[in-house]
Amino acid sequence: MIERLGAPLSEPIFEELAIIGVGLIGSSIARAARRRNVAQRIVLADHSVGVLERAKALSLGDLVTDDPVRAVSHADCVILCTPVGANAAIGRAIAPALPRGTIVSDVGSVKGAVIAALQPALPAHARLVPAHPVAGTEYSGPDAGFASLFINRWCILTPPEGTDEAAIEKVRALWEAFGSHVEIMSAAHHDLVLAITSHVPHLIAYNIVGTAADLEEVTRSEVIKFSAGGFRDFTRIASSDPTMWRDVFLHNKDAVLEMLGRFNEDLTALQRMIRREDGDGLFAPFTRTRAIRLGIVAEGQETAAPDFGRRATETDEPVP
Repeated sequence: MIERLGAPLSEPIFEELAIIGVGLIGSSIARAARRRNVAQRIVLADHSVGVLERAKALSLGDLVTDDPVRAVSHADCVILCTPVGANAAIGRAIAPALPRGTIVSDVGSVKGAVIAALQPALPAHARLVPAHPVAGTEYSGPDAGFASLFINRWCILTPPEGTDEAAIEKVRALWEAFGSHVEIMSAAHHDLVLAITSHVPHLIAYNIVGTAADLEEVTRSEVIKFSAGGFRDFTRIASSDPTMWRDVFLHNKDAVLEMLGRFNEDLTALQRMIRREDGDGLFAPFTRTRAIRLGIVAEGQETAAPDFGRRATETDEPVP
């Protein structure tokens, strides 16, 4: 099992890597790419002046710009690290400037909508290889990133049918260089899987924290003061970037609604068990779900530590 990023690659995978959007994921990619020598040159673009200033102060890229067209003009790989709702506009903006054969990828947790937005916007000579690194924290911004974020996490690639195999392998090599395990699946299957493993849990977290805040019989100070572990976990999830998650739900609507329907059916069954004081009925799903948690820990996708393994496991100092 990989625990630390390896030594720099002897030969970079790309000549110039352009990262558009320098938040948690974008800044972590920049850090990991620098550490592993994934690209000879790293270019960063963001619309926020504050983000650009921090990216420069942290020396995350060789060039930092507010112009995405400039950022991609010499890139052989472009990774969009922006909310999925921005993909169509960004794709149209950068399309004329993309060099022939450039690989365009992303990091969004919705894939069908990404392909629908980018495929018609990009020139025929571009190579679209959507990706989703299943990694992150509740923090955002360039200061939140760290090079080891992707170690032992899965990255799912969803290339459209007919995508150039060499381009897919280059994107695979990039994520493997970051310490990720890579799997390839269809965009439709990805969106269904992530609806239940990520999107619906976030929606539940937003909802339950909002419900607690709206309770007239319980004060805000009591909610904060007496939060048990489970509620604290919900507040961590519910503190995730609101723009990103708004776009996720709007762009994976069908799969999320399907999973919410299943969830509501199961919740109704639990309500009946509680009303009927069916202890055996409640014990069975509680036992089954506990085993799932232990399986996630055993697979190395979590730890049993109170911080859930989400703190940086190593510093971001340059490799000697």
